[in-house]
Amino acid sequence: MNNIKIILPLLIGSTLALGLFLGTSLSTDVSPFNKKETASTNAQKLNDILYILDKKYVDSIDKEDLFEEAISDMLHKLDPHSNYIAARDLARLNESIQGHFGGIGVRFSIIRDTLCITNVLPNSPSERAGVLSQDQIIKIDGEVISDSTINNEKVMKALKGLENTEVEITVLRDGFLKDITITRGSIPVNSVLASYMLTDKTGYIQLQSFSEKTTEEFYKAALQLKAEKMENLIVDLRFNGGGLMSAAINICDMFLDKGLPIVSTKGKSQPDYTEYAANPPVMGNIQLAILINSSSASASEIVAGAIQDNDRGTIIGRRSFGKGLVQQDMLLKDSSNLRLTVARYFTPTGRSIQRPYSEGFEEYMMDERDRYNNGELYHLDSTLMVDSLKYTTPGGKVVYGGGGIMPDIFVPLDTTGGSFYYTQLQYGGVFNAFAFDYVKNNKESLAKYTSIYSFRNDFKVTSSLLDDFKEYAQTYYNIKAYPNEFERSTVLIKREIKANIANQIWVDNAAQLMRADTDKEVQKALEFLEK
Repeated sequence: MNNIKIILPLLIGSTLALGLFLGTSLSTDVSPFNKKETASTNAQKLNDILYILDKKYVDSIDKEDLFEEAISDMLHKLDPHSNYIAARDLARLNESIQGHFGGIGVRFSIIRDTLCITNVLPNSPSERAGVLSQDQIIKIDGEVISDSTINNEKVMKALKGLENTEVEITVLRDGFLKDITITRGSIPVNSVLASYMLTDKTGYIQLQSFSEKTTEEFYKAALQLKAEKMENLIVDLRFNGGGLMSAAINICDMFLDKGLPIVSTKGKSQPDYTEYAANPPVMGNIQLAILINSSSASASEIVAGAIQDNDRGTIIGRRSFGKGLVQQDMLLKDSSNLRLTVARYFTPTGRSIQRPYSEGFEEYMMDERDRYNNGELYHLDSTLMVDSLKYTTPGGKVVYGGGGIMPDIFVPLDTTGGSFYYTQLQYGGVFNAFAFDYVKNNKESLAKYTSIYSFRNDFKVTSSLLDDFKEYAQTYYNIKAYPNEFERSTVLIKREIKANIANQIWVDNAAQLMRADTDKEVQKALEFLEK
């Protein structure tokens, strides 16, 4: 089975793993280790060991990698979120925090060993240079890129670069090759992934990270929805691994009355400090629901905790990740970075929602497995509601600390319609590839859909289209549709075909709107807000 490697490298930012790696940070300092000091006895011992390993070990080793792994392992003995970031990795991680990077401004997918442009960002360097959606990139700076050696890392390294530098691409368009020179520019890494009106009264904002640009992005999206007569808002923090604490505080400030507490921090070397809402809330009259799951972490939990503890909105979904540690960045003299836990944060009622980590780093990171095995993803786990961890909000609601934010309304993980066949389609990238080819071959018939709303209401995945999809999956990816499995997963398959086609047409994430009707958490939020 061929694999489609899908990536949105010039638009999309962090996922959970990246969010946890970035942490919830207070600030960036220059490490005191930048000062010239005599190496300690222990540091010299480590150097001696590495020297001996390099000279005497049975196999060749990479001393630099081994040294950096040793530092990471040492930090993880302290807690799971203290970390060492090598200089070569720091720039990439900072892109998600800064909210931009140098690039050309496209979304792309690697389909059958070919680099395919799915979207060209408005006002981007690529649009100005004449790049079009559905172009296939054959060469980058003269090097053939469409072959079996192509991968995401190779493409990103070739297309990204300093602003105002040039990159030349050769594209295949309508059977002809065309050379295009693009001057790289500043490309946004959007933290607001989607923003729509789901109904006449209820808006929806999907927030995928907390960066330096998040406050501005969220503010604009919320004001636009308010201008469209929004009365209720669903903020989707599922799979949001966090980022900057300051961005989380600013989001809370839009909803909480001035003077209400948002978050407190306490640490041995940090003064106790509480952040309060500083301004009259611009969204003060909007009913609010927040969606969370086990991949909502860090800054996401600050928002959910502040809203819940101040009785400002309703938390819906499943227990969040449980990261209540605050990291501070310290730049080392070789441009690498020490990300050290310096404080714990607490919700307005005084809850610490940090999960225990005494069993070690590896066990800590396997929490999702444990939740699946003990059934917590399907049933509310009452064993987590311990009296010693019970807190009461000003409105009299009981909330619990000790390991993540517990939702006010629990929604079990939805596995309806799942099958091995559907899993093969998802992990094989078949939906994305089929959508790319469908849009490429049906531009005229799709032109009548002038907005994501008209597409949602009027586009139908017909039986004929389903048959074409089944044949496509078997022909190009050797995935055979067994009748029982196909029938069991038909609703999900139709949804994903429609969602992926929508995503090929519109630059913003139209896919989530297409999934809303079958999204159990979204539907529960709508039911609650519009009752």
